[in-house]
Amino acid sequence: MDCLAAILIVDDKPDVHQAIRLALEPHVARIDSTLSPDEVDTMVGAARYDCVLLDMNFAAGERSGREGLDALARIRAIDPEVAILFMTAFGAVSLAVESLKRGADDFLLKPWRNDALVAAVRAAAARTAAARQGATLDGMERLAIDRALDRNDGNIARTAASLGVSRPALYRRMAKHGL
Repeated sequence: MDCLAAILIVDDKPDVHQAIRLALEPHVARIDSTLSPDEVDTMVGAARYDCVLLDMNFAAGERSGREGLDALARIRAIDPEVAILFMTAFGAVSLAVESLKRGADDFLLKPWRNDALVAAVRAAAARTAAARQGATLDGMERLAIDRALDRNDGNIARTAASLGVSRPALYRRMAKHGL
């Protein structure tokens, strides 16, 4: 990590943001944050993060983790390589297992020890870097096509035009990537 990582904090409690900032500021280059999972799509789409710290529950009294799991899916769709660390004060084993099955990289219980938080973020940033270095041209092409299809609501003609390829070429590439 060593002042190279960019971190996104997604938690509904400002005190959690402050505690994470105090623990991580000496170790990371940039820390962005949001209080709402509704802003995740915009933030992850606009910036490149090495790690996302994501709360599981955002509504008072909620303990199902549904909002966090929904945000996880949206983050994965935008940036499949970024490491995501789930955080919660309500650490049921079943919830931790479910989050890992759906693509979380780690699960932290609140309150955490700062050294454990730093170590988890350091490991997560390393996983993100490794995943991005291993990205192939085929993988990048597939991601570009997938994103263009999303932007164009699945319209093949508009997607082909936005990518600068013919429709038959787009169909061949989609078949190649299983899209």
